[in-house]
Amino acid sequence: MIVTATSVDGVLIIQPKVFGDDRGFFLETFQAERYKKALNINFDFVQDNHSRSAKGVLRGLHFQKKRPQGKLVRVVKGEVFDVAVDVRPGSSTFGHWAGVTLTEENKKQLWVPPGMAHGFVVLSESADFEYKCTDYYDPNDECCLAWDDKSLAIDWPVEHPVLSEKDSLGKTLKELFP
Repeated sequence: MIVTATSVDGVLIIQPKVFGDDRGFFLETFQAERYKKALNINFDFVQDNHSRSAKGVLRGLHFQKKRPQGKLVRVVKGEVFDVAVDVRPGSSTFGHWAGVTLTEENKKQLWVPPGMAHGFVVLSESADFEYKCTDYYDPNDECCLAWDDKSLAIDWPVEHPVLSEKDSLGKTLKELFP
């Protein structure tokens, strides 16, 4: 596998080794010892999630303050632009973001360490998105960072995404971390 660091401390792009021929392909999407050694991912994954979204849907930017989740994300069908924002107070990259296009063709993964707000927007007609989490989802601890917070200046590839009511009420970084 090829691991590429991003401009945000701890956020990594992973290109797994793919074995393929005219019959199809095979790849390991996670192998504990290898990921621990190559990425320093020393967490137990406790929850796997799968979502399907239509073109233009933007989910996020979500995070948990008390029980931050690390996420190993990938797209199994379609194409998304995936974003991680550092919301770890005291971090040298606090308020910085990293983004990558994940597709069923490129098979890339993104490691989003605990303490990041995370979101994605669907670029294809639909997308199936899977991710492993290092902690359980707690709806009482979830926060939503505004996808269009001007202080973040995220270069989203859409201007008018489709948002859930919850995501349309996201708060700015300054409101969440005064």
